[in-house]
Amino acid sequence: MNPRAGVLFAAGALLTGTVAALPASASPALDPPSTRQATPTSGPTTRPAARLIWTGCATKRYPRLECSSLTVPLDHDAPKSRTITLALSRVAHTARTSQGPLLVNPGGPGGSGLSMAGFVAASLPAKLAAQYDVIGFDPRGVGRSEPALNCLPGHFEPVRPDSVPRDFDAEQAGLERARSFAAACGSKYGDLLRHMDTVSTARDLDAIRRALGAPKLNYFGYSYGTYLGAVYAKLFPERVRRFVLDSMVDPKGVWYEDNIAQDLAFDTRHKAFAAWVARHDATYRLGSDPAAVEAAWYTMRDALRRTPAGDVVGPGELEDTFLPGGYYNGYWPQLAAAFAAYVNDKDSAPLVAAYRTFGATDSSSENGYSVYTSVQCRDAAWPRDWNVWRADNWAVHSKAPFSTWNNAWYNAPCAFWPVESRSRVDVTNAEVPPMLLFQATDDAATPYEGGVSLHRSVAGSSLVVEEGGGNHAVTLGGNSCLDEHLVRYLETGAVPRGADGAEADATCAALPDPKPAKAGSARAAAAPSAATGGAALHGLLGHRG
Repeated sequence: MNPRAGVLFAAGALLTGTVAALPASASPALDPPSTRQATPTSGPTTRPAARLIWTGCATKRYPRLECSSLTVPLDHDAPKSRTITLALSRVAHTARTSQGPLLVNPGGPGGSGLSMAGFVAASLPAKLAAQYDVIGFDPRGVGRSEPALNCLPGHFEPVRPDSVPRDFDAEQAGLERARSFAAACGSKYGDLLRHMDTVSTARDLDAIRRALGAPKLNYFGYSYGTYLGAVYAKLFPERVRRFVLDSMVDPKGVWYEDNIAQDLAFDTRHKAFAAWVARHDATYRLGSDPAAVEAAWYTMRDALRRTPAGDVVGPGELEDTFLPGGYYNGYWPQLAAAFAAYVNDKDSAPLVAAYRTFGATDSSSENGYSVYTSVQCRDAAWPRDWNVWRADNWAVHSKAPFSTWNNAWYNAPCAFWPVESRSRVDVTNAEVPPMLLFQATDDAATPYEGGVSLHRSVAGSSLVVEEGGGNHAVTLGGNSCLDEHLVRYLETGAVPRGADGAEADATCAALPDPKPAKAGSARAAAAPSAATGGAALHGLLGHRG
């Protein structure tokens, strides 16, 4: 999977009150989940439990947000060795009776989750949100957690070589970039990389649970966060309470096969974008035939290979700009406006503006990419023989040229990663309470088959499907049917149950596609639509660029 790192947490959110987590083997008596802070207690042979100190770090949008931090072992199997610090955020419960902490994760790997606490608390019905301590966190290596990784600043500076390697020299240049990135990660963070993986992050979640004084964990994860949640449930099934997983990673394809599946799905979604543009030919004047619109996009790509727009948007940057449209169709009007301005008016300014909005990188996204590669390259085996990558990606490119080679180079450091990979975690689970799963049928980032796969792997889980939906991450994005299932589950633990043998336990219709924006407007191309639920959610989740 390859999302971008997401937006930076508000600069004014100060993190204080660092505490040390108990070793994973410790079993102190825990406070009930209704407590506002964990009270130190001890078992017969353990030191006192950590107490989190929460301080105000309010933002204009999230005025009740609080922050803290937690020290955990770098290696949970060696708790007395080196430690790292996790940044935490919270919107505390206000109801007389609490349902405990609800940890939220935006995906990635590499996404910052601090602002997610405010978003989720504000997006749930007030009466329900009041029953939970909504907890956000920056996973190890991310954002305000320490140390935060940045392997090779400037790795995505424009203009990069064309992502499609058209000859031997171009392929070798791509390989050198990948090797250089992997080598830089090993040189700067060689002592960390063996502990940058989903299992270690799942054990961090349990350290957070213990520091919160909660006997069980509630969890709400999007995208990669679904895999993190499934791994946690495998490691600690007795500590699972209510788990919501939205837009599922296929746990059987982690991670090489999942990325191949993603290439095919993103190409299909790009064709859906072209079809939408064709339906709005009166606005965009790019033709009423979807195939002709798609051909015009590739003609634009070829032109940018010869002359990058504004000296910053070449073919790779163009792919980076339009890939977020595969995650969220709310971006289509802005992307189509930039596309039309370039083709019809020979005006590249809206395209450059769209790149700066949707595709350009900063230190936050560099951090996110460093964590992304560190976790995915370590989590499971990748081919170490580049001939395998070459054959597979040319075969997929022949069917799905939109982003296949772009994605290949994004993941290529894993072919040269300086530490060996772990074995993939089998998340098959028959020991947990019912989990609630959400999946759109036409999701490109986590294709539908992954949702079905995880549903089958976790006994008792319930799958809610958004029929005809093409967006990635669908709850709290404006679909009231989906959100009704979410709210009922978080309130009562009840899940829908379909007929025996049915693939889905419940279905909801997708939201309509967006309306077009005026073509040729640099402002329209630069700014996403108003901060509705979907736009606000996807701004927090971030998208691979």
